[in-house]
Amino acid sequence: MTATAPNDDTIAAIASAPGAAGVGVVRVSGANVPQIALALLGRSPQPRHAHLAAFRGADGQLIDRGLLLHFPSPASYTGEHVLELQGHGSVVLLDLLLRRVCELGARLARPGEFTERAFLNGKLDLAQAEAVADLIAARSQAGARAALQSMDGVFSRKVNASLRALIALRVHVEAAIDFPEEEIDFLADPAIMQKLEALRAQLDDLLVEARRGVRLNDGLRIAIVGRPNAGKSSLLNALAGSERAIVTDIAGTTRDVVRESINLDGFVLELADTAGLRDTHDPVEREGVRRAHGERESADVVVLVSDVLHAETDLAWLRDLPASAERIVVINKIDLDSLQTRDECRDGARWLWISVKTGEGLAVLREHLKQLAGAGSGEGTFSARRRHVFALEQVAVHLEHAARALIDMRAGELAAEELRQAQHALGEITGTYTSDDLLGAIFSTFCIGK
Repeated sequence: MTATAPNDDTIAAIASAPGAAGVGVVRVSGANVPQIALALLGRSPQPRHAHLAAFRGADGQLIDRGLLLHFPSPASYTGEHVLELQGHGSVVLLDLLLRRVCELGARLARPGEFTERAFLNGKLDLAQAEAVADLIAARSQAGARAALQSMDGVFSRKVNASLRALIALRVHVEAAIDFPEEEIDFLADPAIMQKLEALRAQLDDLLVEARRGVRLNDGLRIAIVGRPNAGKSSLLNALAGSERAIVTDIAGTTRDVVRESINLDGFVLELADTAGLRDTHDPVEREGVRRAHGERESADVVVLVSDVLHAETDLAWLRDLPASAERIVVINKIDLDSLQTRDECRDGARWLWISVKTGEGLAVLREHLKQLAGAGSGEGTFSARRRHVFALEQVAVHLEHAARALIDMRAGELAAEELRQAQHALGEITGTYTSDDLLGAIFSTFCIGK
């Protein structure tokens, strides 16, 4: 199902309230823009030129003085006629100006409606439109840079390249199905499997990049788990640089999830300190343990805090995690055993020997978390959303099923259907295939002026 085209009505909103320079903007888009501009300026404005104007009400009383800029269709943000009215003063004056624009033939815009119209008019694809909101909401320099990359179409171009390869593969498979009576088994053509495996590898790489883009956009979600009194709360406090979590010698002090968001050299880390994992009869602590398991299963990174004596046993808490979850084993309290800091990889996890009390080894942990959050990813790193990752995961599943249908069952029709569904899932990222419900959910999260 494809989205419907925008209406011919005209929308308006306060795009930005007065900032430090005292400048605010009212933005208007739609068919009535030329008439509104004529009424406010007293003459037809020259396209893409700033005109000094006296904005007056219906009774001729002055509302404000400012700049009027007209961007004719289709050379505008939305692809429609767009008017920007730049005024100075207070939000009260901007509100009066917005009311005047509505009197002249506009209506108040819904959240995200300007960008929604840009998408529906082909000025942006859906991934680029979402990147507009991601840029506005960016909480770090890295996130802002990644959102700009997506706005420029870096992510979309990668998706479209995979989409073209997928369509070419569908053509090859469906052409083979069209000749069932021939003596030659076209489905046995090695070129089909070669194209399929190349596409799967391409999608695997894109999925890794998209997951990194989500981390840059939303922050790296880190669950700190382990047995009671292992040093989990102390580690959160050390990473956060403040006494955020209560630390005592009493086992079971942390009963609920303690969250802290930190900015580590331009990368956002979402830390979750959890209750100590153990069997307990205390109903409150038992609920805390249940929540700890929930955090463990939904995190991007699970940091298991243990010690030399219990580390091998505690590894059980890193089992059954999602394949995409990164695993870090922190051997804490090395100062008590006179051990040196170490850093190695084994058992599918990064092992770090540290002392939260003295700070030994913490710099290595911080650097590793920063790398997982996206540091050193390069200029082509783009922002992404969790729905994009889900779509790519669905594509991977359909491609796997298609491969089984071709190899194990020689069932071209089944493979063709899996490829069709894969194309549909991939197209949802950029909006090639979408629904009005999906668009409503996406653009409702935007601010009014966008």
